[in-house]
Amino acid sequence: MANYTTGVSDVGIESNVPALAWGPVIGGATAACAMSLILLLLGSGVGLTMVSPWSGESASFTTVSVTAAIWFVVVQWLSSALGGYLTGRLRTKWAGIHTDEVFFRDTAHGLLSWALATVVVAGLAGSAFTSLVGSGVQAASSVATTAAVGATATAAGSNDAPDLATGYFTDLLLRPQDAAARAQSDDAAATAEVSRILMQGAANGEIPEADRAYVATIVAARAGIPQEEARVRVDQVLQQVEDAKNAALQAADEARKSAATVALLGALSLLVGAFVASAAAALGGRQRDDEEAALIVRA
Repeated sequence: MANYTTGVSDVGIESNVPALAWGPVIGGATAACAMSLILLLLGSGVGLTMVSPWSGESASFTTVSVTAAIWFVVVQWLSSALGGYLTGRLRTKWAGIHTDEVFFRDTAHGLLSWALATVVVAGLAGSAFTSLVGSGVQAASSVATTAAVGATATAAGSNDAPDLATGYFTDLLLRPQDAAARAQSDDAAATAEVSRILMQGAANGEIPEADRAYVATIVAARAGIPQEEARVRVDQVLQQVEDAKNAALQAADEARKSAATVALLGALSLLVGAFVASAAAALGGRQRDDEEAALIVRA
């Protein structure tokens, strides 16, 4: 800073010292990554003490989620501060540079250190996530393949089994007048037909009145109860199905809101982490220059 002279033109003069020092940047990013892993492991260990398979001994889902979100923010800020500070302290002194330029370079180095550490940690987390998703897809594929083989075997063993895509409409065409007699004589066919009616109703969002009456007739014949009581039972079961569907939709909506909140908080935390790393690098660089200036004065 002492060699910088205002009013002196240095156009065409290029310093042989690069403005970007990758050594301190990589060193600070490495320290930030290591600190992130340590803190994440520490948080995982503490978090596991908050949950328990025993009833009444585990913290609520909301408490665990909020604690995890806060801890992720703390991890981001602490690791960014450490990486940025080390980046500023480890760089060499820029001679003949204005203090404003020194401040800019320090903050830029801290930002680059944060960016490198973020990319590395995100890459490691992404690899783990991809591996987890791949395992889940493979397991789901195995289950689907097994189910398909089982369904094919079942269909092959029954020559009169209707296609699942057109089974409901086939039943509608072949629906007998005396449904009670058929239900008592062929339990398997009646059960399969009711299942197809319920599946069609779930797909369409409602079950027509004619199908409700038909199912109530089958239930009355199978259970040996009056038609009115069977209709009440059918309505109760259909209401339970509707409640279960609404509960699933509510859970999906809550998961969507939680994911949106986590994404927004994560983006905000990363932005604050970038600022913390830049400020810490500027602080470390200033302390490094002040220490050297103090040594020179004492000498």
